[in-house]
Amino acid sequence: MNSELILAIDQGTTNTKALLVNASGRVLHQASVPNMVTYPQPGWAQQSAMALVDGVKQVIAEVVGEAGTGDIAGIGISNQRESILVWDAATGEPIGPVVIWQCRRSAPKCDALRAAGQGEIIEQKTGLALDPLFPAAKIAWILDNAPGARARAEKGELRAGTVDSWLLWNLTGGAVHATDHSNASRTQLFNTETLIWDAELCALFDVPQNMLAEVKSSDTRFGVTAEGATALPAGTPILAMIGDSHAALFGHGVRTPGTVKATYGTGTSLMALTPQRVRSTHGISSTIAWSQGGEVQHALEGNISVSGQTAAFAAEFLGLSDASALSALAETVPDSNGVAFVPALVGLGAPYWRADARGTISGLSLGTKPAHLARAALEAIAFQVADVYSAMEADMGSPLGELRADGGASRNGTVMQFQSDILGRPVAAAAAPEVSALGAAALAFSSLGVAMPGVPAAGQFAPKMDGATAQKHRQRWQSAVTQTLATQDQQLSGGTP
Repeated sequence: MNSELILAIDQGTTNTKALLVNASGRVLHQASVPNMVTYPQPGWAQQSAMALVDGVKQVIAEVVGEAGTGDIAGIGISNQRESILVWDAATGEPIGPVVIWQCRRSAPKCDALRAAGQGEIIEQKTGLALDPLFPAAKIAWILDNAPGARARAEKGELRAGTVDSWLLWNLTGGAVHATDHSNASRTQLFNTETLIWDAELCALFDVPQNMLAEVKSSDTRFGVTAEGATALPAGTPILAMIGDSHAALFGHGVRTPGTVKATYGTGTSLMALTPQRVRSTHGISSTIAWSQGGEVQHALEGNISVSGQTAAFAAEFLGLSDASALSALAETVPDSNGVAFVPALVGLGAPYWRADARGTISGLSLGTKPAHLARAALEAIAFQVADVYSAMEADMGSPLGELRADGGASRNGTVMQFQSDILGRPVAAAAAPEVSALGAAALAFSSLGVAMPGVPAAGQFAPKMDGATAQKHRQRWQSAVTQTLATQDQQLSGGTP
């Protein structure tokens, strides 16, 4: 039996985790620390760059303190995507916070590019709709708003990077500035056809190309830990880096097209492999799932801006202690009694791409109880996934099969059963909650020539609702979304909704 172990780091929005994993996929030790997100203005969201690094160091120290370092062959990293920061190339000091994926501060830049007719060329080259979600416009915002940053960037004094490259920089003591294809493909600066940083895109977004990281295969030996960087011995190799949603797909063991993965987190990401690069015509992103040995695997992805956060918001709104209390309340009623909650709390992502949309609750009556509102919030998680799933099927031109689920909501039987019902497809919930971390471990093992098995399913959910009822539920939801967008359009045009 292979005795080598991988230390998997999963740096997410809400938590940073470390898992010590063996070649069979068994988690031997793990540690987790929470991360703080601050919202300094409406629509803004950010994190402390150094706090993320400190969190990684802390969880590594906790795992190493329990297990030692003897059999650790290397590190695999999965990370929150589309979050970006800029730092001093000489000192490694960040010039500001991490502007995370949820932040909308760069919306004016995106609006200006769209008004100038640049949206089509951007989407053609990147597979991504022009949206503040992606880092390109965020980098431009940082350079335009941090004192002296643009001039310093032009001189080559600054580096820009997604969270994986920031962690790599710190783990290697500033020796390596690199990223992988999966993270690069989410920046809106990387041409996913030519597989290079695109000079035209950099010019459109006003981002100096010299700031950007070297792009490498996801299973590359990216570098080694520096002396004193972590509790690990100096020289421990970083064997893999991959975006967290991509890592989850890899962790599920998906290697061929036809199966869709949904990671239910703060937001939700659905991803499905494609035989080749596909240009979506239904509001879905084309992306790079991962690369191995320099060979790129393409995928379709739909990003939902608010998912698990819907439950947290609704719990607070209803005066409940947490999302578990919300779920318990929702389970006291069989349905939402006609209530629809469209959680456009930071706009709507795929397949609508309406950053300006705002959340609505509709269908209220004298018979509406708090439990119906709770139920509507949980159902909204599943409805949004169904919208993206259907758009993916339309792009693929053929029916898709089982949905593989992971993340917080995948452990909620009520949500998973409703998900299966309205999709009309089986749903398999992962046995292990940390599928992204396990995907990073599997990718790191693959770089050593070791095949780690995919995460098995713990819960299987088959459709129980008849098709006509499921369709009625979806029509009610889609009517609510249509009304939400129409209301926003009226407000923007100066009309009265």
